[in-house]
Amino acid sequence: MNANYFISHLQLQPHPEGGFFKETYRSEEKIIAEALPKRFEGERNFSTAIYYLLRQGEHSLFHRIKSEECWHFYAGDKLLIHVIEPKGKYYYIKLGSNIYLEETFQFVVPAMSWFAAEPDVESSFSLVGCTVAPGFDFADFEIADKTNLLNAFPEHREIISRLSR
Repeated sequence: MNANYFISHLQLQPHPEGGFFKETYRSEEKIIAEALPKRFEGERNFSTAIYYLLRQGEHSLFHRIKSEECWHFYAGDKLLIHVIEPKGKYYYIKLGSNIYLEETFQFVVPAMSWFAAEPDVESSFSLVGCTVAPGFDFADFEIADKTNLLNAFPEHREIISRLSR
């Protein structure tokens, strides 16, 4: 099973930040706006989930959301998730199934952190899932402007230049 098999079988569609996705879950129940932190405008579903796939040579652009996002590894090869926290701390994790090589099956990106993902150089593709709580809403989604991100975090010039536009 290769990337094209999963794209077809799971009916994945192009994602605005790069790669392919399909929403698989959106809770019917909602959190009222007054119960959410002030960074949210309006109510949100309790939780949402997607499949997400990147092929070698593809990446997700640096972006951020107002919720925490839990990534889950499913199939393929190692995925690198790059994170820049609001105060500028940069790190990356290896999402995958080889715990002997410091890969992890799950990882949570902190709310309001800038993050991007790409298959490792030796990876042909990565099929993962993303669960967001409070649920994902495009009103909470911001793709980074390269110039603005470089001005905010010039010490991370190489990774920002490569994974933003």
